[in-house]
Amino acid sequence: MPVSASLSTAEFTKRAAIVIALALAPILVWLLFDAILIIIGAILFALLLDVVAQPFRFLRLPRGVALILSGILIASVLGGAGYLFGSGALSEMQEVMLRAGQAEKEFVQAIQQSELGRSLLAHAQGDNLPLTHFFSQLFRISVSFVLGVLVAIFSGIFLAAQPSLYRRALITFFPIELRGKVNGTLDCISKALRLWLLGLLFETLIVGVLAGFAVWRIGLPSPLALGVISGAAEFVPYVGPILAIVPSVLVAATVNVRAMAWTFGAYVLIHQIEGNLIMPIIQRQLIHIPPAFMLFSIVGLGLLFGPAGTIFAAPITVVFFVIVTTLYTHDTLDEAPASSGMPDS
Repeated sequence: MPVSASLSTAEFTKRAAIVIALALAPILVWLLFDAILIIIGAILFALLLDVVAQPFRFLRLPRGVALILSGILIASVLGGAGYLFGSGALSEMQEVMLRAGQAEKEFVQAIQQSELGRSLLAHAQGDNLPLTHFFSQLFRISVSFVLGVLVAIFSGIFLAAQPSLYRRALITFFPIELRGKVNGTLDCISKALRLWLLGLLFETLIVGVLAGFAVWRIGLPSPLALGVISGAAEFVPYVGPILAIVPSVLVAATVNVRAMAWTFGAYVLIHQIEGNLIMPIIQRQLIHIPPAFMLFSIVGLGLLFGPAGTIFAAPITVVFFVIVTTLYTHDTLDEAPASSGMPDS
């Protein structure tokens, strides 16, 4: 059937290519997800270098010098923390896993004493709850993981050193008439990820310190490891802070019931402070993503790609949401994007 006059052959071919690309996109994402994670890790590390370099830029130092000082500062902080707390944190982390596993077994045995408990466990995976298994998977280090981290770090250094070079290379893949739009979208993505990273670092530090101090005052063993787990859990919005309560409560269960109650109450108080005091201050400068959208993304990517999908769900969601709001809302609906990654005035 001939193409109508209102739709030229070139336009029809273009639309068909778009449909085919959209159909193949999920397959490509599935096959290349590990590479996507490395790319996102490289971008986040480049942004981290750039954020830490900003104070040096205020001193009117050249960009290259500021980035070198930024890298030295980050390496010094990580190296110093590893030297001061590395061996102690590792032993404490192992103790947390052992105590949590012990408490989990006792909990399962207690549930098995009742008919209802046995019925519930019959619908679970075997006779063990997957809580400690989940955390042990998060902290498992493999050769491929180490290689991925190294590639992301070195790639991030190159990106931070010459961001315009890689941006121009990426833009050249698009038609000339779309390059201005793509460049503006990349600006929005960069600003949104930078603000998200700043908010994440602030939340991680505050929550980790508060949780570590709280469990130390309660008298739980391994307060440093529990604080690290609580802070790191902030990387996964909504779900992470809830899961972070689990190992602390399980460790408290090996002490006594009173410690469990105090630990649970302390975490509830900390997350009330976070939700009602810290987060409102941070979110004034952040891209606003509906909570349900973020939760669906975390659960969906976690089910599809495991712990790695869960951990990187937040930055992936930020990128996707910015693209949708800047392209679809602005261009299709002819409206200013509600969330472009720019801070509120």
